Amino acid sequence: MTLPAKLRKRYGLEQNDELIVEETAEGFLLRPAVTVPIEMYTEERIREFGEDDEALGRVLKKRRRRKQK
Repeated sequence: MTLPAKLRKRYGLEQNDELIVEETAEGFLLRPAVTVPIEMYTEERIREFGEDDEALGRVLKKRRRRKQK
C-alpha cells in the first residue's frame, strides 16, 4: 500500500515504514509497527547460559548461608 508523501510527513512516517492494518467499523486503521530483531543462539551460546545459571546458583547459595549465620 502506498501512502502519499504529504500524509507520511504529517504523521512522521518514512517511506517503507511498516504499518499494522486493522479493520474497524469505520474502515481501516493504520498504526506504525514496531519490529524487534530476533537473536538466534548457537548450541555453544545456549551452553553458556546454562553455565551462567549454575554460577549464579552457587553465588546465591553462598549469600543465603551468610545471611543464616
